[in-house]
Amino acid sequence: MASLKRVFIYVFLSAAAVISIFPFLWMIVSSTNRSVDVTQGKLLPGPYLGENLSKVLDTVDLIPALLNSAKISITTTLLAMLIASLAGYGFEIFRSRVKDRIFSILLLSMMIPFAALMVPLYRMFGSISQTMPFIGIDTISSVILPTVTTAFLIFFFRQSTKMFPKDMLEAGRMDGLSELGVFFRIYVPTMKTTYAAAAIITFMSSWNNYLWPLVVLQSPEKRTIPLLISNLGSSYSPDYGVIMTVILIATLPTAIVFFLMQKHFVAGMTGSVK
Repeated sequence: MASLKRVFIYVFLSAAAVISIFPFLWMIVSSTNRSVDVTQGKLLPGPYLGENLSKVLDTVDLIPALLNSAKISITTTLLAMLIASLAGYGFEIFRSRVKDRIFSILLLSMMIPFAALMVPLYRMFGSISQTMPFIGIDTISSVILPTVTTAFLIFFFRQSTKMFPKDMLEAGRMDGLSELGVFFRIYVPTMKTTYAAAAIITFMSSWNNYLWPLVVLQSPEKRTIPLLISNLGSSYSPDYGVIMTVILIATLPTAIVFFLMQKHFVAGMTGSVK
C-alpha cells in the first residue's frame, strides 16, 4: 500500500513537472524552426536557429532593448533593496503603536491593483515633465520610480527582521556604532539570504514589467524587451521563429540570475538568518 502511494506521488509530480516545463521546452524548439513550423505546432527541433539569430541581429533592435531593460532592472533592484530593507528594519526594530498602524495602511495598499494607479501616475509624471523633464514622461526614471519598492518587499524584510538576533544590534550599539552603522555593518551582511531572495523577485518583476513601460515610454529607442516582443508579435506578418528566438534570449538573464542565487533564494524565502 505504501509503495503504491509512493508510485502515485511520483507519477503526479512527474506529470506536474512536464506540464510546468513544457512551455519553456516548446519555446526552445520553436526558436530552431521556421514561422510556418511554429504555427503548425511542430514539436521537434529544426535546423533554423542560426537563420533566426541572424534575422534577429539584422532586423530587430535587440541590443538597445536589452540595455534598456538591464538599466531599469538593475537600478530598480538596487534602490528597492536599500529602501525596502531600511523601511522593514525601522518598522520592526523601532516599533510603536503609530508605526504599526502606518504599516497596516501600507499593507492595505497591496489590495489596490496597479492598473487603477496608472492614470494618476501618468498625470503626475506629465506635470513633472514641464519642470523636470529628466524624470518625466518617456524617460527611464519614470519607469523606475513607481516600482522602486513595494509594500510586499517592506513586509518581506520586516518579517525576516523578526528572526534577526537583536543581541547583535545591542552589541554594535555598545561598541559605539551609529544606527546606520549597525544597519550597514551588522544587519546587511547577516541578512544576505533575505536580500538575495528579494533581489531575485524584484529583478524578475522589473525585467518582465510590461504595462507601465507601455504607457509611459513613447520613443522606439527606449523600448524594453517586453515592449519589443509585443511589437514583433503585433506586426502584419509576424515571424514566430524570430519571436521565439528573441523570447529565448530575453529569458536568459532572469534564468541566470535565479540559478546563480538559487540556494540563497530558498534560504531567504524560508526566513533563515545566518
